[in-house]
Amino acid sequence: MTEYLIPTGAGESEYVEKRSSFLGHLRCVETEDEARAFIAEMKKKYYDARHNCWCYIIRNGAERYSDDGEPQGTAGIPMLEVMRREGVTNVVCVVTRYFGGILLGAGGLLRAYTKSAKDALDAAGISVVRRWIEADIPCSYSQAEKLKNEIAAAGGIVGDMEYGAAVVIKVLVPEEMIEDFKAKIFDVTAGSVTVKVTGESFKAVPKK
Repeated sequence: MTEYLIPTGAGESEYVEKRSSFLGHLRCVETEDEARAFIAEMKKKYYDARHNCWCYIIRNGAERYSDDGEPQGTAGIPMLEVMRREGVTNVVCVVTRYFGGILLGAGGLLRAYTKSAKDALDAAGISVVRRWIEADIPCSYSQAEKLKNEIAAAGGIVGDMEYGAAVVIKVLVPEEMIEDFKAKIFDVTAGSVTVKVTGESFKAVPKK
């Protein structure tokens, strides 16, 4: 089973510490060239900043970082560690610092760059890329709300809801869980609801 995590979208953050401003920008990228192009774009946009520190991780590829003039180990590595800790790949992050005139020290810098990167990632969100089984769950209106909770508890993700004479809940289920998922839904509805598999896909789905 192949499964990995990527940023859901673009993320930005802003943090001020002793008059120094830290601006975080994070994107999902597929290649090292895309990562470097984004870094160049941020450096051009914030050309007047004291530092544009960055890191990126490409799936099955490179991990790179730069302190861009900050004391060694206080910027790029802490940013990279945020991405590693969250398990995210295909990600590039640039944190721009406008110096406020007060030295922060190594500990202060490390905390500021870590927070900026984490806040930018939180703003972007994280998606799971994997193979999913697509299924429909037809049910009555009275069953729908309870079933949504049961679906989540059984490892499924609720997508669209179709309303007609009855309700059809469209779900995504990790492929290795589908048989247990079908049995669970059948069981909790006393056999009144059956999961109908409609297809499969390999795609990114936001984590809840």
